[in-house]
Amino acid sequence: MDIQFTEEQELLRSSVQRLLRDRYDFDARRKIVASEDGFSRKHWAEFAELGLLAAPFSEAAGGLGGGPLSTMIIMQEFGRRLVVEPFVETVVVAGGLLEQAGSDAQQQAYIADIIAGTKLWALAWTERGSRFDLATVTTAARREGNDYVLTGEKTAVMAAPWADHLIVSARTSGHRHDRGGVSLFVVDRRAANLDLQSFRTIDGRRAAEISLRGVRGELLGGEGEGVAALEACRNRAIGALCAEAVGAIGELNDATLDYSKTRKQFGVTIGSFQVLQHRMVDMFIAHQEALSLMQHLSLSLSDDEAGISRLVSGAKSKIGYAGKFVADQAVQLHGGMGMTDELNVGHYFKRISSINIQFGDPAYHVLRFAQLDAVA
Repeated sequence: MDIQFTEEQELLRSSVQRLLRDRYDFDARRKIVASEDGFSRKHWAEFAELGLLAAPFSEAAGGLGGGPLSTMIIMQEFGRRLVVEPFVETVVVAGGLLEQAGSDAQQQAYIADIIAGTKLWALAWTERGSRFDLATVTTAARREGNDYVLTGEKTAVMAAPWADHLIVSARTSGHRHDRGGVSLFVVDRRAANLDLQSFRTIDGRRAAEISLRGVRGELLGGEGEGVAALEACRNRAIGALCAEAVGAIGELNDATLDYSKTRKQFGVTIGSFQVLQHRMVDMFIAHQEALSLMQHLSLSLSDDEAGISRLVSGAKSKIGYAGKFVADQAVQLHGGMGMTDELNVGHYFKRISSINIQFGDPAYHVLRFAQLDAVA
């Protein structure tokens, strides 16, 4: 598959490429990750100024109406440069949930600040033992006046240390694994009785363990209808993560090919060895297959096709395995240098490893694909 971009989409891609080429090389990225914040508010403001934060939102919500295809274009370029700023968490995940499930008042109150780059968001849905199941929720919410009070624990909440607001899944009825009874709530990240323990992830980003002890939250969407909203949100998030992975895979292939043309062994470049040429051909094929599947997924998300969840799981597993294969080969072909912090190869390896476990690892999605296929 080869998508023919419109003039506006080509302009978006070239604008992102130019900005990242000028402002976001590998050394700049390393400094950002090592900083106290762990991300760049200056770059985030530049993303907003360029319109990147508005691109996926519909025009009715104040965005540019680019949808999943704009997200794909942006995230593929972000993957090439290992961008750490929380575009997926804030714009795709939280912004998508606000646009999908939020009331008119909530959309007006929150989405404009996301588009302007003044507020950051994160989704707190994972719990210990949930194993990627959106319905496995023990965090409880009880109604108290016009608000709800939340009590429970959330684990490995990506970008939470940077966030101004959280969207938290909590159970308003039912038992731990019931699909019904899970609701979504907007919570101020600095609310009373909310404890946040920040930590650095293997790919240099920030996440947190969150404890809620009677924290007030504002209901987002219908009570007990959170799982359906989260499933649609997961589909969009996986589309964005697949695009990021494809961008990273492409960069690893280019870096490995360049290295094979300069690194010498036994007096000749290693790229002249036939067995290594075969490996690099396999890496190229893996990238092209992942690229085609990414484009197909993004087009299907744009058209809101029936059975999209099955395609999402198929893409997440296939691109996940392709990413792991290419990353493994790139590190091995670079030898000891591939494991050093000074070379970008190891950083791509870590980012692909992190992408693979977000919203379900490849093994989980292979099983889910088979289950959905049986139902179909």
